[in-house]
Amino acid sequence: MLTLYHAPRSRSFRILWLLEELGVPYDTEMVSIRGNDSAGHMPADYIDIHPHRKVPALVHDGVPVFETPAIALYLTDLFPDKGLGPQVGDADRGPYLTWLSYSTGVFEPAMVERAFKRPHQDGAPGWGSADEVEQVLTRVLQARPFFLGSRFSAVDIVLGGTLQYMMQVKVVPESPAFSAYVERLGNRPAMHRALQRDGDIEEG
Repeated sequence: MLTLYHAPRSRSFRILWLLEELGVPYDTEMVSIRGNDSAGHMPADYIDIHPHRKVPALVHDGVPVFETPAIALYLTDLFPDKGLGPQVGDADRGPYLTWLSYSTGVFEPAMVERAFKRPHQDGAPGWGSADEVEQVLTRVLQARPFFLGSRFSAVDIVLGGTLQYMMQVKVVPESPAFSAYVERLGNRPAMHRALQRDGDIEEG
């Protein structure tokens, strides 16, 4: 059985969305990461599932997986027939792994620097400046509808979902390429199901 440890309006929404795209059975356990969330609590043993007590975390038949790109890769490998992640031997496998890693290894740190007005130290960190990263994504999304070309994948949930959020909070400015891409993501029925479920969880 798959169990997603989730907090409403948090980065674990991306895995909620991915599970809806996969269309497989799963349970949700609500975790309060803010300390005052009536929709969830922090289990005493949650540190055994996620060592930093963050979300998302996934437990599959008793085995925990954490970090969003790792969970996405795990799920798309677990359900290869769903077509949301290129498998070993597929020419898109390398780009798929690259963009999954880029999401939390490059894009998020660069945008956190921008959001908190931290100067970027060229050469020191393992990511580029926010401006440089934005230029990279612009080139990609000007050239193709999704990160893997015409093929929607979990990258568009993990990295695309983060880009969408960064635009909502005005860390990334709107542009023709980004706005068109986010509109394509917004047309996904599974995203709307995940938003509905996330809202229901928060209210309940």
